[in-house]
Amino acid sequence: MASADQLINAFTTLLVTIDPPGLAPIFLGLTTGMSRVERTQVALRGSVIAFIILAVFALFGAGVLGVLGISIGAFRIAGGLLLFWIAFEMVFERRQERKEKATEAAITKDHIENIAVFPLALPLIAGPGAISATILLAGTLATSIGKAQLIGVIAANMLLTFVMLLIAERLDRFLGVTGRAILTRLLGVILAALAAQFVVDGAKSAFNLISATPH
Repeated sequence: MASADQLINAFTTLLVTIDPPGLAPIFLGLTTGMSRVERTQVALRGSVIAFIILAVFALFGAGVLGVLGISIGAFRIAGGLLLFWIAFEMVFERRQERKEKATEAAITKDHIENIAVFPLALPLIAGPGAISATILLAGTLATSIGKAQLIGVIAANMLLTFVMLLIAERLDRFLGVTGRAILTRLLGVILAALAAQFVVDGAKSAFNLISATPH
């Protein structure tokens, strides 16, 4: 069974990677012209699909790595570096620009009913960073109970994301441009520290320096 520290670490890692407050203005752009009921349907469908995607990676991601001959230590290093890059983009406001470009492309190519799948569920909610973080966390919560707890953490994050999307309009108005910039940078710094810890743990595990501390 995972400790409280491990669960808090898992929840924080996923929360910062998914960045629900940062999704709010993008979600508003995606659902322009929709009624409140339609927005709720899109938010619910997108959150559920993202949960399924992340849960599948939580359960089977490590197995896929094993088949490919990739050690969890090596993946921790690679995943940590990827998360660090995402943190870099958050601090320097490049991630938001990239997400907005993905949103614009999707609006012109996809029907309104498919927006919940692309780009909302994938890649905006369950993006490469969130998928990598899920596999990394699954490696530290390797028991059946640990996996069940991780899925619970994913569900809690998806519930929070769904709530954030429901109140997107009010949240965007409350934070404003300055508030969003401050929050995104703060979350970016936290994610950079978590990513560095993944790299350190991965190096310890991969090179058998000492027993890696689960994070």
